[in-house]
Amino acid sequence: MIRLGLGLSLASAAVRAVGPLGTRGGLWPFPVGFALLALGLLLGLAGASASLAAGVKTGQWGLAAVGVVVGLAVVAVPSRVLLAARGAPPIHEITTDDEDPPLFVAVLPLRASAANPPEYGGADVAAAQRRAFPDIAPLVLPVDSAQAFDRALRAVEDLAWDVVASDRPSGRIEAVATTFWFGFKDDVVVRLRPLDDGTRIDIRSKSRVGLGDLGANARRVRAFLRRVQDVD
Repeated sequence: MIRLGLGLSLASAAVRAVGPLGTRGGLWPFPVGFALLALGLLLGLAGASASLAAGVKTGQWGLAAVGVVVGLAVVAVPSRVLLAARGAPPIHEITTDDEDPPLFVAVLPLRASAANPPEYGGADVAAAQRRAFPDIAPLVLPVDSAQAFDRALRAVEDLAWDVVASDRPSGRIEAVATTFWFGFKDDVVVRLRPLDDGTRIDIRSKSRVGLGDLGANARRVRAFLRRVQDVD
């Protein structure tokens, strides 16, 4: 029983990793990767449960504890993501300016086969974003446009996004962010506009596929805004 629980937990860890990473590597489509992810979670629960029962029954907690820890760890990672996404609306783009959102230009050819169109979703998306993420707003830096552009570009690079365009004269930066597990491609555009007292920075992040994003675009926008303020 102890070996069975440990085996299930170890198998769950392998399946949990292989499913999404196989999708990212092009070995199989997303539905297969998602199915393997779900299977990994079920195996993790089964492994942790079996290991716990075996430990209680036999009092031999060495391998049993390992099975419990590994199984619960496999379940904990996606569970944490789901918990963080509580309240996230079924939208797949976020912007700091929903009245005049930054436009995609350079990434448009990359989105040619994307399920989600490059145009902004409109008033319904804006209203959903305001309800769920009221803190997301434009950032004004008390520096000139040249300094602000350098800081914004540095932030994009620090976040390991792939820069597609860096247009200093127009104050526009476009990049592609790739999610870790499944390798989904999300597009980002940063817009800078000079003000009398500094430079206004707006950002828009949009997924190429999916109805909802579990809050991923909002987290990405927040990470960028924080990073820009931290860059020297």
